[in-house]
Amino acid sequence: QAQLVESGGGLVQAGESLRLSCVASGRISSIFAMAWYRQAPGKQRELVAQITVGGSTNYADSVKGRFTISRDNAKNAVYLQMNSLKPEDTAVYYCTAPYQNYWGQGTQVTVSS
Repeated sequence: QAQLVESGGGLVQAGESLRLSCVASGRISSIFAMAWYRQAPGKQRELVAQITVGGSTNYADSVKGRFTISRDNAKNAVYLQMNSLKPEDTAVYYCTAPYQNYWGQGTQVTVSS
């Protein structure tokens, strides 16, 4: 069973930035599409950003222009650079290999106004 471990969450003020990291055990991230999801209190889990093996990306409309997903296959890592954060970005963020149904434990991001 592959493992995904997220880090980089925290408490920031609106307008500030955070960078989330996800490190995968084994060489899974180099052969899988990877994604970041988030879940806010009382809401369903939603896709934030996804990156294919070839590096193509797609984003939720709510984060386009502010968030950037990237990957470093040599490090088995996926990143989410989050700029211009808003209070509505507050959620637990999860790293996933969605087609293999591998999920990390999540990292909390809290944005104060």
